[in-house]
Amino acid sequence: MPLTQDAILETHKLVKAFKGFVAVDGVSLRVRRGEIHALIGPNGAGKTTFFNLLTKFLQPTSGAIFYRGKNITREKPAEIARRGIVRSFQICAVFPHLSVLENVRVALQRSLGTSFYFWRCEKSLCNLDNRAIQLLGEVGLESWARTQAADLPYGRKRALELATTLALEPELMLLDEPTQGMGHEDVSRVAQLIKQVSANRTVLMVEHNMSVVSSIADTISVLQRGRVIAAGPYAEVSKNPQVVEAYMGTSSTELKGGG
Repeated sequence: MPLTQDAILETHKLVKAFKGFVAVDGVSLRVRRGEIHALIGPNGAGKTTFFNLLTKFLQPTSGAIFYRGKNITREKPAEIARRGIVRSFQICAVFPHLSVLENVRVALQRSLGTSFYFWRCEKSLCNLDNRAIQLLGEVGLESWARTQAADLPYGRKRALELATTLALEPELMLLDEPTQGMGHEDVSRVAQLIKQVSANRTVLMVEHNMSVVSSIADTISVLQRGRVIAAGPYAEVSKNPQVVEAYMGTSSTELKGGG
């Protein structure tokens, strides 16, 4: 079944069952090219399982996944990455004992298809430095280039993760709770970075912070108990009775963009 013309990613009746428990229950989702698409829902709604299906950490029980018109349902994780689908995780994933610049340079080596020549003279990798500095500039980290990643504040580490993700030249970025554990100032900074780096790219993100979702997402899909109960722009979804009911008891401000 081909994709609709404006979609880069589409799932058709995707199901994942674990010994009788259905974590993802017939999810049909369409992500349009060039948009920021947020996937929200209460804890246990199936959001991370859905991401794991997209990146092939899990195989679906049934259903299909299409990317750029191709059925990728049975492809391996490495094949998915080569297609330009790159994922970040809830836990910040950087090399703590490498510098900020070196972290980006490692990602650039992968994107160029070269080996990880950790044992070679550093000068042999300097041709990657200009691009690395450019990427750090995109996320406001150029002045931190020589800093060891372990010494970065948490919000800056997430910015570094964005830079390493960009180094892989993704066409579709999957961001798993990119602002989790951040203070208000860092949340605002990273949200704006996501908006900034989404230019000419497509972003699908799982995010609990409704102030982030309401400010940067073009489209929102709401999962509850493994099913999509609403989809559309924030102004429409936030007024959906099913969505309001799904969030009852979590936070009265959550659907008003209160974070």
